[in-house]
Amino acid sequence: MAIAEYDVLLVGAGFGSICMLHRLRKQGFNIRIFEKGGGSGGIWYWNCYPGARVDSDAPIYQLFEKEVYNDFQFKERYPGGPELRRYFDYLDKKLDVNSHVDFNKTVTGATFNEERRQWLVECEDGTKAWARWFIPSIGFAAKPYVPPYKNMDKFKGEVHHTAYWPQSGVDMKRKRIAVIGTGASGVQTIQEVGRDATHLTVYQRTPNYALPMNQRKVNDAEVVEQKKNGYYEKTFENVYTTFAGFNYDFKEMNTFDATPEEREKFYHHLLVEKGGFEFWLANYQDTYKDEKANMEAYKFWKSYVRTKIRDSAKAAILAPENPPHGFGLKRPSLEQYYYEIYNLPHVDLIDVGADPIDEFTEKGIRTKSGDEQEFDVIALATGFDSVTGSLAQLDIRGTTGKSIADHWKNGLRTAVGMALNEFPNMFFLYGPQAPTAFSNGPSCVQLQARWLDGVMADLKKNNITRFEAKRETEDEWTRRTHHEWDQTLFPKAKSWYQGANIPGRKVEPLNWAGGIPAYIKALDESMDKGYQGWYATKAGEEPPKQEKPVEVYEHPSKVEDGQDAAEKLKGLDLQSA
Repeated sequence: MAIAEYDVLLVGAGFGSICMLHRLRKQGFNIRIFEKGGGSGGIWYWNCYPGARVDSDAPIYQLFEKEVYNDFQFKERYPGGPELRRYFDYLDKKLDVNSHVDFNKTVTGATFNEERRQWLVECEDGTKAWARWFIPSIGFAAKPYVPPYKNMDKFKGEVHHTAYWPQSGVDMKRKRIAVIGTGASGVQTIQEVGRDATHLTVYQRTPNYALPMNQRKVNDAEVVEQKKNGYYEKTFENVYTTFAGFNYDFKEMNTFDATPEEREKFYHHLLVEKGGFEFWLANYQDTYKDEKANMEAYKFWKSYVRTKIRDSAKAAILAPENPPHGFGLKRPSLEQYYYEIYNLPHVDLIDVGADPIDEFTEKGIRTKSGDEQEFDVIALATGFDSVTGSLAQLDIRGTTGKSIADHWKNGLRTAVGMALNEFPNMFFLYGPQAPTAFSNGPSCVQLQARWLDGVMADLKKNNITRFEAKRETEDEWTRRTHHEWDQTLFPKAKSWYQGANIPGRKVEPLNWAGGIPAYIKALDESMDKGYQGWYATKAGEEPPKQEKPVEVYEHPSKVEDGQDAAEKLKGLDLQSA
């Protein structure tokens, strides 16, 4: 059977691939998308756990082209999972997405063929495809993490990771529920199921410095007027000028340049009146560079949150007097009534730092103190092997036979957060060493797609059939990424921003912390002076001979215990869709 051949093969049917499809199709490229799930939406196909909701304001959580946004209206400031599925259904109809997608198609690996200058992409079901340009667009949270809890297979009730929540849902009403983890999915699950549970026990490792969402219904008439008067266009232009791709930015003033009264008023305005991420991303400019300034922000947040929690013991765990890390150094979540849930008499909170989980039992969970609680359902909100784990889990092999995991064995390195040396004709979106986790997703993805669209047009025009990042481009970008990271307080927190949530993993900056404007400039500069950051080879020309010695690693054969959620969950008879 003949192997299908495409100009461009994308992996994942989320924002990144849909945006690239929309752009590259206009250039006449033959494009295919392979999607693991049964529908489009990327993470929003999989995010069906209780209360799943985006934490970016609706106007900027969509494609920015007028032809697309003009005919769709979100119903809430922060859309939930069903609303986002409605949006992706709309994109399918508007842009004819699904006719270019193979669903339930799990890509397992790809190998670059130097003679053909193409990638041979392979899937779990045996499907193979050739592609000149290979663009994995699977995001930064495609590899769930499950801690290696003892005797997980002994538990007789239901266990579900929030990333593998059954598409049909789980009946949580009048059940005894445990939620392990208080990241974004944990916070949202807790506040959604807490009221109707017979009993809820939350196992918290470190507190989430959650911020008020200030959710509200959208005024349809107001939005129609905003689309007419140019507000949307200005908003979408503005996001590329801000640090994180939101419609607001840090205040150009240091914390202690304001009087205590001015600070109090400013903090209250951001946290209470505005809500959302403004207290995180529109605060004083030195909040993440000066420890005393950071502590001021934390103290205000702590005082505010403690007004919501009646039980002093719970308050001490949720908003401790002495914080385990600075404010905003781990990604905060947005909450609607998260803290009020802990006021309910049937909700318990266990600090696993003081009393760690020892093992799962047939009926529930036992901690080190010997306390055993019984449950019907256990929700694992234990996060991801974030940013690098998504790509490294695939067996993608470049010109030397090394996989991406091999390439990063001694430390993460990329070319401007979009490509790798020794992996020609491959780009990735919303991945490592890009603004990714420090940005609004659609802002980051669309600026990368806009740049890549221009690059692909140029390559097509100049008959360039092989395009590879230089090693020195990787080295310089990695140096800059580390430099920007080290100018902040972020290295002081044990967070997934630097891979510290995965036991045994190298702790290093995984995201570009220099802001979106500087990132856009770096992308453009890499193409100056005749593709100065890249090897560009035309059809018929020999590929470049790279001077550096090539080290070929043996393919790793062992995955550390606790790092691969899918493997860990196999024995638990869980549904992954």
